[in-house]
Amino acid sequence: MFSLDELKSATGNFKPHTVVGEGGFGRVFKGWIEEKTLKPSRSVGVGIAVAVKKSNPDSMQGFEEWQSEVKFLGKLSHPNLVKLIGYCWEQKQFLLVYQYMQRGSLENHLFGRGPEPLSWDIRLKIAIGAARGLAFLHHSQNSVIYRDFKSSNILLDGGFNAKLSDFGLAKFGPVNGRSHVTTRVMGTYGYAAPEYMATGHLYVKSDVYGFGVVLLELLTGLPAVDPNRPPAQLSLVDSNKPFLHHKKKLKRIIDPKLAQNYSLPAAFQLAQLILQCLESDPKNRPSMHHSTLQGSQRPKSGGRSIHLDDDQEHDSEQGGVCMGLIPPFQSKVVT
Repeated sequence: MFSLDELKSATGNFKPHTVVGEGGFGRVFKGWIEEKTLKPSRSVGVGIAVAVKKSNPDSMQGFEEWQSEVKFLGKLSHPNLVKLIGYCWEQKQFLLVYQYMQRGSLENHLFGRGPEPLSWDIRLKIAIGAARGLAFLHHSQNSVIYRDFKSSNILLDGGFNAKLSDFGLAKFGPVNGRSHVTTRVMGTYGYAAPEYMATGHLYVKSDVYGFGVVLLELLTGLPAVDPNRPPAQLSLVDSNKPFLHHKKKLKRIIDPKLAQNYSLPAAFQLAQLILQCLESDPKNRPSMHHSTLQGSQRPKSGGRSIHLDDDQEHDSEQGGVCMGLIPPFQSKVVT
């Protein structure tokens, strides 16, 4: 646990030039702490970089989200979840201290003006990492429903390894396909599953819908919702779903920034996975099952699991929707 004075020292008293992000919870500041003692560094650039999320005093959601972050990230640890280093609750201020993610959010890389376009291979690497993180949550001892899976919550380290962040809306979920009924529908329009938006019924597979939306963003390079698009094209899912069924039509929506450095058969296979994730009935969506597979194994049809690893052979009775988002997805030649 950090004191408020320590975090002021680590961030230069929360000076504006240290702001690296902002959201409903509040602002995020970059700071520096000593690696061994976790005390504030004596100078900028010394020690390890951290991201300090400081609550907005006027935010009604501040304390609840702070509690949720501490509850989940304080107990859960996985390479594809952002690491919570510590927290502070002092003088009616709520702060969270995370590992600093050098490359920012996936949203910024896909839709921002600064970074270079993500290659096909990097996009798939990010998808695999994010999927592993989500699979870990769903299959943890107390199944966790993330409830806010979106590109802005997928952060990237220096090696473009994806880590899920922002657990302010997460909930421990029911198992065996049962739903969790919420009194307030929360989440982000465009990513939230239709059954949740319509009824408040929240399933583990409601997260799978959001995963499908992010895969569609990675494929098209377009945001889930864009108010600047014509009304009929406001929703990325509604306007692009018809193109996912046919290879020839699919080429029309693939991100032009990829400059044809991708395999069309691989892109089509990814499109079929997206369609399954976006099924209107959550029972028909694949699970985020985290299994290990032999890297040379080819994708097969059938089954209802999203398979993500390529470390070792896995004997699966289900067969799997996607036997690894790795080969043959990583081919760079359009065919």
